[in-house]
Amino acid sequence: MKILMVLTSHDKLGKSGEKTGFWLEEFAAPYYVFKDAGAEITLASPLGGQPPLDPKSDTEDFQTQATHRFKADPAAQEVLANTLKLADISANDFDAVFYPGGHGPLWDLAEDAASISLIQTLLAAGKPVAAVCHAPGVLRHPKTPEGRPVVEGKTVTGFANSEEAAVGLTKIVPFLVEDMLKENGGKYTKLADWQPHVVIDGLLITGQNPASSESAAEALLAKLS
Repeated sequence: MKILMVLTSHDKLGKSGEKTGFWLEEFAAPYYVFKDAGAEITLASPLGGQPPLDPKSDTEDFQTQATHRFKADPAAQEVLANTLKLADISANDFDAVFYPGGHGPLWDLAEDAASISLIQTLLAAGKPVAAVCHAPGVLRHPKTPEGRPVVEGKTVTGFANSEEAAVGLTKIVPFLVEDMLKENGGKYTKLADWQPHVVIDGLLITGQNPASSESAAEALLAKLS
């Protein structure tokens, strides 16, 4: 079982002057779900090397069992520091892909040609694609072989407009995940803000927010088994 995890390389929160990147919990929890299941995990990002960590996700309020485990795991830290370049990755080498969120993917992965091609190739080959929180933004441009948006007619979720408003970034982000999924024909669903919510529709697995990261990873494993 070979799982690719794709992280952002983008570290600027629009024109706010603040930093962003990937969200620690959304990487750490799925990473250990996959690792503990015996999966072979490969990490990639648009630029390769160390992906930028959203500093907010590293504050005490957002620490979990998985983030503590990661901070005590030099081997995992070494793997994260040496992500492969996404453009060098072949979709044929993997059984599935998982995209952790954080705001970063809205700027780079959502528009990245290698990411778009990866998603299209995996889905066309009958392989699942999972994304959590802001990472469903990567589904903005991928198309089916018939040229339709891959989310069209699919039940999906992702970071809610109300959650974006709660963190005060509605006018900072390049697009709102909820709006984009609806505009592309997705049947968007959500639960209350910050509650775990994972949706599985065919080969697409989407999670609403950071609290959904572990269950989204477990859903991907279940799909693979």
